[in-house]
Amino acid sequence: MVKICCIGAGYVGGPTMAVIALKCPEIEVAVVDISVPRINAWNSEQLPIYEPGLDDVVKQCRGRNLFFSTDVERHVCEADIVFVSVNTPTKTRGLGAGKAADLTYWESAARMIADVSKSSKIVVEKSTVPVKTAEAIEKILSHNSKGINFQILSNPEFLAEGTAIEDLFKPDRVLIGGRETPEGAKAVKTLKDVYAHWVPEDRIICTNLWSAELSKLAANAFLAQRISSVNAMSALCEATGADVTEVSHAVGKDTRIGSKFLNASVGFGGSCFQKDILNLVYICECNGLPEVAHYWKQVILMNDYQKTRFVNRVVASMFNTVANKKVAILGFAFKKDTGDTRETPAIDVCKGLLGDKAQLSIYDPQVSEDQIRKDLSMNKFDWDHPAHLQPSSPTAIKQLSVVWDAYEATKDAHAVCILTEWDEFRNLDYQKMFDNMQKPAFVFDGRNVVDAEKLRNIGFIVYSIGKPLDAWLKDMPAVA
Repeated sequence: MVKICCIGAGYVGGPTMAVIALKCPEIEVAVVDISVPRINAWNSEQLPIYEPGLDDVVKQCRGRNLFFSTDVERHVCEADIVFVSVNTPTKTRGLGAGKAADLTYWESAARMIADVSKSSKIVVEKSTVPVKTAEAIEKILSHNSKGINFQILSNPEFLAEGTAIEDLFKPDRVLIGGRETPEGAKAVKTLKDVYAHWVPEDRIICTNLWSAELSKLAANAFLAQRISSVNAMSALCEATGADVTEVSHAVGKDTRIGSKFLNASVGFGGSCFQKDILNLVYICECNGLPEVAHYWKQVILMNDYQKTRFVNRVVASMFNTVANKKVAILGFAFKKDTGDTRETPAIDVCKGLLGDKAQLSIYDPQVSEDQIRKDLSMNKFDWDHPAHLQPSSPTAIKQLSVVWDAYEATKDAHAVCILTEWDEFRNLDYQKMFDNMQKPAFVFDGRNVVDAEKLRNIGFIVYSIGKPLDAWLKDMPAVA
């Protein structure tokens, strides 16, 4: 029996290994992590992450050929293939701070693998890593190998949260990068054979190590670029009276462009886009390509601008102040069908409103109060450094309440900000909501999920990203 071990039981490691266990019943799969609470959650009825379909997959395999354990060294020692899916956070200090990836956890994992291994292994990069990381990992392993052979592969994930299980079942592609040597080719084939249990061979792409590492950064940069492009157009649409939905539909009909990732919003979030683009910027700078670095950095700057523009619109529309006004926040996760709040636009929007002394009432169906308070008390990039996840201070939460019902959040509120496109927000009883709000009642739709005209007929003043402005909003001061 082939044995697989994955170091890291997070959003990538857990779902990926669960699907491998389901599709390859003859392979024993162990997911290991030093976090006891996280592993306990994976072994419980309440998994540590929310992902549609994940519960069913885990329950089918757990205890049969899928195991979650804190006994990291034993499972690494026994494994034939070791996936490494640990954090690669953005550095917060030192050389490359704010852009470069921090490989502390990766290096620690590599040294541990070398220390405990008694047989040859294939070590697979599953985390998103900078180009040439494999070279550094090879050096660590080879200098500590005690004669054991290690082959390094890059197998980046291309999962979208909310559809991760479907993405794993029917991937657009599986990318495997390895050394262009006989040993490297053999290792690539070994991993390819695992995926070939359910993935068509023409969707398994084999490349050299550096192409695989760079492809992940490039893919995320291209996707984020599309979002920033349509968000740039959304500002122009508001200024000219155009409708960004109509513009993006027309543009998306061009087969050379396509319609995906052309939905205007308050901005992109998630653990990958910003981090990977900043990493790409740093790599370009280090390789003497300042113009290329500036190009990609603009994608981040446009995303920041979109969030700032949204906050400014809220404040300007409400008589240029939200001080002591209750603002309901519907949605805190960075997208629907996930409880993930990493880099969610809601953090910057809420911080902006809190900075103007607003009273916030937040509702999200999958995000806990504890998580929301932590997110709003942390500095940028701290979310990816476990040591920094300290409880929020009392001074950071005075203007904030977290509730578990949209109607409770909006009761007596002056305004509603929709920041996550949860399906339930499309079907709320907005008449009931309007009746229980202060007047004039505002809706600021950062995801274009509501029927703006229907809400205006109820009596709301409505702002939708990139849509023709409500007559009321046209009379308000210009937004920066």
